[in-house]
Amino acid sequence: MAQQHLDPTDPVAGAVTGDALAGYLRAQATEFLRALRVHRETGGEGGAHARAKSRPAGNGSVDSVDAARALRRSARRISASLHTFRPLLDPDWSEAIRPELAWLSGTLAMEHAYAARLDRLLLALHRLSGAPVFPAQAGTGIAGGTGIAAGTAGDSAAGVHSARAAGTAADGPLGAAADSPSRTASDAPDPAADGRVAGAASALRQAAPPHAGPPAPAPTPDRGNLTVGAAKAGALLERQLTLARTRAHSTALQALGSSRFHAVADGIALLASEVPLTAAAATADLRPLAAAAEERLTDAVAALPLVTAGHPYNAEALIHGLSPDPAPHPQDAPWHQVRLLLRLHRYAREAMHGGDTSVDVRLLAAGQSLNRHRDASEAAAAAAQAARTPRIAPATAYALGVLHADQRHEVEAARFAFQQSWQMQRVGTS
Repeated sequence: MAQQHLDPTDPVAGAVTGDALAGYLRAQATEFLRALRVHRETGGEGGAHARAKSRPAGNGSVDSVDAARALRRSARRISASLHTFRPLLDPDWSEAIRPELAWLSGTLAMEHAYAARLDRLLLALHRLSGAPVFPAQAGTGIAGGTGIAAGTAGDSAAGVHSARAAGTAADGPLGAAADSPSRTASDAPDPAADGRVAGAASALRQAAPPHAGPPAPAPTPDRGNLTVGAAKAGALLERQLTLARTRAHSTALQALGSSRFHAVADGIALLASEVPLTAAAATADLRPLAAAAEERLTDAVAALPLVTAGHPYNAEALIHGLSPDPAPHPQDAPWHQVRLLLRLHRYAREAMHGGDTSVDVRLLAAGQSLNRHRDASEAAAAAAQAARTPRIAPATAYALGVLHADQRHEVEAARFAFQQSWQMQRVGTS
């Protein structure tokens, strides 16, 4: 069967030459420089750590957050265009600046990623525990944060932070928590904790509360264990991920003040005025290169187990996903690669059509599903890593095991949603 493309090029339309690519790169470079100016004018104190200080909207902190996001967005688009259309660009220049843009984008994204991961995990803990109020605990957080009072189940905003009360000494030393999903030497495996992580998956269905309807029935013993450990699990995640977020914030500030970043900014400033195209780019057509990016995407999607992902409950994949193995799950890597290739395809369409690109709701739905997949898989890894903290209470390890299983369920749900949106794309283009 011939492959179906997501957005086939109109055969009647004329060739899209290097001038369109040059205009797109100049526009993205201008956006980068504008965001950099705003970031410098606002002091560069943005990020999730600044938002935690609850400053009023519209101040320099919020402007700096938006500016950092705009820097990442422009850097991603420039780097992706240099990758997709590299035969039309000066090879020495493009190969030198493209890794630097990837470094900058990744560095600026880490703080937001840790903050979003913490919010996601605390929301899931609040939903799974079934308790209207988390058990109150005294103490303070790290990085200048204070303990936050517990909220009610109906208060979504307060519910996110209700688990952020600081933990007690029963959860053991947390100061040496790692700041990445991978395990470090200080996070020695605890066989008992790993057994509780794997065994807690069987209680996920009893732990999950109904989404709506009458009040939940009397808590079972498993639900009671989850409720007891939820607050301490939330405090443990709060400490580990807030520490990682604070380090990422410091790293981003150091990066923006480094000579390496200034060299990148100088290169982008030159790009805003002159794009180093090859001599043949003036008459070359962008469509074959954009089609090649689309082919790479379709080939990567074809290698995914979409038939298996098409089942609403993928028990086989979930069993592998709940393994206590601390290594990143091998099933996730191909899906992450498809997410990156889908982004390259979207940016290639933008470069060819510029501001006239219409929003493809099917591509948008597929991209959102893959973003959910990435977020859930990283959150599951963070929960599993927290469960391996030495000398934590059994109830805490149990709650983290249920949380890990819940996020692996979210991974399978995201794969199912992507499969549905992808099939919709094939039907729409057949």
